[in-house]
Amino acid sequence: MSQAIDKLSDARPWPGFVVVEGPIGVGKTTLAKRLARSFGSNMLLEAAEENPFLEKFYENQRSAALPTQLFFLMQRTRQLKMLKQDDMFNPVRVADFLIQKDRLFAELTLDSDELDLYEQVYSNLTLDIQRPDLVVYLQAPVEVLLERIKRRGVRHEKWIEAAYLERLCDAYVRFFYQYSDAPLLIVNATDIDFAHNDDEYEMLLQQVLETRRGRHYFNPVALQELMA
Repeated sequence: MSQAIDKLSDARPWPGFVVVEGPIGVGKTTLAKRLARSFGSNMLLEAAEENPFLEKFYENQRSAALPTQLFFLMQRTRQLKMLKQDDMFNPVRVADFLIQKDRLFAELTLDSDELDLYEQVYSNLTLDIQRPDLVVYLQAPVEVLLERIKRRGVRHEKWIEAAYLERLCDAYVRFFYQYSDAPLLIVNATDIDFAHNDDEYEMLLQQVLETRRGRHYFNPVALQELMA
């Protein structure tokens, strides 16, 4: 078990539902999987590869935007509604998506008529959806995201362009600037490796365990420089 969990597990309760968010390529799924292992918890994953419209969307956004969004919306709400069924058996759940983020993508990609239809479906499907106890929002510059996307070589992501990522990152900043539905931990993920660097991961996990309210900022690189 993690050193941070060893220190704090007896002192205070763990967050029941942790969401990791951020733009494509920032490392949210990697971090979510490691958090789930630390907590011994179940995971909710976006599973983008299951969306049959996604590759068409990246090739031509206008032609496939609506079915892409509706598929993701139904997939994500179905997963979230299953949370209530396993509450008794899993004290912590970790997800690599925030359902409100789904609307962020819809606003970027749909025209006005499509967005009206999407909003109607969204309102019906998200009734009684559980709110997270903590959201971890990962940030990184567009050039870093593009390099990570290129390095991992996912087929449907080869169509992603810098201009689209720029719009997406700006939308994330605006969204989380106003977000207040749960405690928020904003993390500079530009120069860190949560998958393989145990020290950086442990520092973040400590923050996850300690964040219970409000908005907090975490820059592991700056913290390491101060400690050096």
